[in-house]
Amino acid sequence: MIDIENMSILVVDDMKSMRLTIRKMLRNLNIGKTLRFAENGRDGLEVLHSAPCDLAIIDWNMPVMNGTQMMSALRKDKLLRDILVVMVTAENERDIVSEVAESEIDAYLLKPLTLESLDTKIKAVVRNANNPDPATKYMMKARECEEAEDYKGAIEQIRLALTHKPSASRILRKLGLMHFKIGKPAIGEKCLQKAMSVNRQDTISRDLLGRYYLEKQEYEKAARIYLEVMSLSTKYFDSAMDLGKKLIVNGYKSMALELFQKVVARAGKKTGFQDSIVDICLDNMEYAYPKKLLDQSIQENPSNYETVHKAGIVHYDTNEFDKALTYFEKVNSNKANHIEAKLHIAKIHLMNRKVIMADDFVNQVLRIDPNNQEALALRRQL
Repeated sequence: MIDIENMSILVVDDMKSMRLTIRKMLRNLNIGKTLRFAENGRDGLEVLHSAPCDLAIIDWNMPVMNGTQMMSALRKDKLLRDILVVMVTAENERDIVSEVAESEIDAYLLKPLTLESLDTKIKAVVRNANNPDPATKYMMKARECEEAEDYKGAIEQIRLALTHKPSASRILRKLGLMHFKIGKPAIGEKCLQKAMSVNRQDTISRDLLGRYYLEKQEYEKAARIYLEVMSLSTKYFDSAMDLGKKLIVNGYKSMALELFQKVVARAGKKTGFQDSIVDICLDNMEYAYPKKLLDQSIQENPSNYETVHKAGIVHYDTNEFDKALTYFEKVNSNKANHIEAKLHIAKIHLMNRKVIMADDFVNQVLRIDPNNQEALALRRQL
């Protein structure tokens, strides 16, 4: 039993002012006897390993290790997994709502904190921990059975938990995972589908089911799942990118592009995804969408001349030589020693029978690199 006045509490927040504010509020509320503090999730884990606490109040947005990452590490640690967690954030975003709906966070608080909200949440969390409902008790027994490798016993306990909470997606998900573990994937699939149907925010069950379909090479089913996931959360970009690549390689081009478009829309200003999508598409002879992405990227950052050069190459490879030339000339005007741009300009001028102009750019390349084989080959043509 946790005594609310005498319990130990860890406060994890990268802002010293917020740590001090929470300490003052807890003292005013007469909650907690021992208070410990950490600046990020990694430091928080170190504190807990040296001195376990009853409750952790964790900020969602922190450097080094954020609140979600810390909580995930806690739940995987047998010594720390049962600690109560209250997540605090100033970000009122769909991703966070999804995480709270899905994960094993005990409570969720939105900044700015008030005495009333902190008092209400902590007391509710402690009350629930001290007086667990029947479903929670059965799930604890199921965990014990699973760790003893008694998977059938675990399934029975989970089924008993469901009699008390038939619409709990976390319980349904766990039932599905146990059936996968005993070699009954068809039942596991149905359990995950049920978890998804009762909780529209359940990204974890969707991700698990998407991975299952991917392993079975049921690419269309996997794509439909991940399109839903990307509408709910930004945590699964890497999985979506991997699936998109498999889709386009295996001939599901339209679905791959739809998934890529969803990633781009959700990624916002996060870097890297557009470049990867462009490369994946070009490797698989898909040009229309990469052109669109490159043009958009150039509009947003016209001085990124490597992107401008790549746009020129794409248009060159699709025989749009006039447009390619405008891109290469822009690179050449701003990057005087860009050999590749000069070579492409020379090729296009030679193609258009502008021999003198082509020769000029070949000479420019040879002044920079006298042994450039491609320039020497062009000179022989001239």
